[in-house]
Amino acid sequence: MLLEIATTDFETTRTAVAGGADRIELCAGLSEGGITASKGLLKLCRQKFDIPIYPIIRPRSGDFLYSNEEFEIMKQDVLLSKELGFEGVVLGLLNVDGTVDLSRMSELIDAAYPLEVTFHRAFDRCLDPAAALEQLVGLGCERILTSGQQPTAPEGIQLIASLQAQAANRIIVMPGSGVRADSIIELATVTHCIEFHTSLRSLKKSAMEFVHPSFANSNESYMNPNIVIEAIQEIKLKLNSIARG
Repeated sequence: MLLEIATTDFETTRTAVAGGADRIELCAGLSEGGITASKGLLKLCRQKFDIPIYPIIRPRSGDFLYSNEEFEIMKQDVLLSKELGFEGVVLGLLNVDGTVDLSRMSELIDAAYPLEVTFHRAFDRCLDPAAALEQLVGLGCERILTSGQQPTAPEGIQLIASLQAQAANRIIVMPGSGVRADSIIELATVTHCIEFHTSLRSLKKSAMEFVHPSFANSNESYMNPNIVIEAIQEIKLKLNSIARG
């Protein structure tokens, strides 16, 4: 049983590692669904942490239909991730009709080699999930991150279970979104998945002593991204109990 934590800065990454994360999906802007982190953040996290880290390769928020220029940005970010020594990358591209953009996915997978590739929740916006799974197997993707084409994995649990059965150990199906201590046991037992993804996002009060009165109630100004380490440990304990039977 493996737990991947999505982190958005150095401090949340440090907390996730300390809490027992098995792998990090490193990004910026989790409130926007995650976009590619800065080179500075990528480089320092690679230097400081020994566990597998997969940067997300996503040039903007919004849909997964990318221009030629955005695709070039993605290729450069894939190459940077390889240069910095990461174990994998997380990405996904769709065509205008909701099918997987096979040609450009293939190009990015080739550019990333030998890094492993996770197809992210663009999968949840695709037209035909069963067909997309077969295509991603053919492309050589390592895993699919999915909430079962619903806002959260608990809502999409039946489709996730179906995809896991279809995958038949050819590709990893990893539930994400809404994965918490109160949902992890049902997700694991119903879907039979063995990898899970969560961000466990929360906020903590800024250490600033001066608070400008005009912005005293502004989360943007005086609340910082946070992960509660005990929340990670609780999920890990439950996964370990499942693994032990």
